Amino acid sequence: MIALIQRVSEATVTVDGKVTGAIGNGLLVLLGVEKGDDEAKAQKLRDKVLGYRIFSDADDKMNLNVQQAQGSVLVVSQFTLAADTKKGMRPGFSTGAAPIEAERLYQYFVEQCKAQPIVTETGVFGADMKVALVNDGPVTFWLQV
Repeated sequence: MIALIQRVSEATVTVDGKVTGAIGNGLLVLLGVEKGDDEAKAQKLRDKVLGYRIFSDADDKMNLNVQQAQGSVLVVSQFTLAADTKKGMRPGFSTGAAPIEAERLYQYFVEQCKAQPIVTETGVFGADMKVALVNDGPVTFWLQV
């Protein structure tokens, strides 16, 4: 399971002209599900995402996690994170989870975030989404479990 996280001052997801998720200060989480991923990996990744200390403290050091910074999360499914790009000029998707399993684990990840509790917004799984963000820093990390 993969999360590309970006520290943002704001982010939105729009589907068919309608905003489905919007946050201010927090994390945009692009989530990719691979074959073999399960609930245990989703929980471990959720813990890592929510616990990752990439927000500034009073001394301007990256020392706070999103909850300590009183931020929110916007979780967006992104199957292309599971792409195999090692050879050729076209990505392969054989390492990605089947859509039904990817959606199930995406929803599980979202519910695990909401259970923390933290304000959690989402995109729409499988939809053609327009994601807009203001990357704060920029600060972007690739997390994988």
